[in-house]
Amino acid sequence: MSKKVIHAIFDDEEILLQSVKEIRSKKYDIEEVYSPFPVHGLDHALGLKETRMAITAFIYGCIGLSFGGLLIYYIMISGVGKSWPMNIGGKPNFTFYQNVPSFVPIMFECTVLFAGHLMSLTYFYRNKLYPGASTKSPDPRTTDDKFLMELIVEDNDKEITKILKSTGASEINEKNIEDE
Repeated sequence: MSKKVIHAIFDDEEILLQSVKEIRSKKYDIEEVYSPFPVHGLDHALGLKETRMAITAFIYGCIGLSFGGLLIYYIMISGVGKSWPMNIGGKPNFTFYQNVPSFVPIMFECTVLFAGHLMSLTYFYRNKLYPGASTKSPDPRTTDDKFLMELIVEDNDKEITKILKSTGASEINEKNIEDE
């Protein structure tokens, strides 16, 4: 069975959003949508589920908080603190829990530092945006001012092309692909 890839190009994000809703209401699957900027409501219209990035941010923040606490404990209480005791603001330097209020800003900053940096690295890795990665965009205009909807169809390409034209696609390209 022959499969085709249809690339529909749109000039406006509102027209693209309406077209996505129309295609999805007819129970056709949209493979991918390429956009030069985020389109509000597109993920919901495509039926994408929520990401787990908030969970990873919480985990990375906990790692940063733990690292900050351990770093302060080593510097101020145990290792270096035993050799060179530091009396900062009249606080006792032999227990961690008595000094926690003065350590909160450092632990907070470590939490934000770890969460921010590790989240950006996770985002780049997850989206394959690491150095040397090749682009998968089928049309270079999608990085400038065009929006592209990619659909893989089997034998209903005429009907989908008709729907795309009626919803406002400015350009429609078809390409045959081999079965795997």
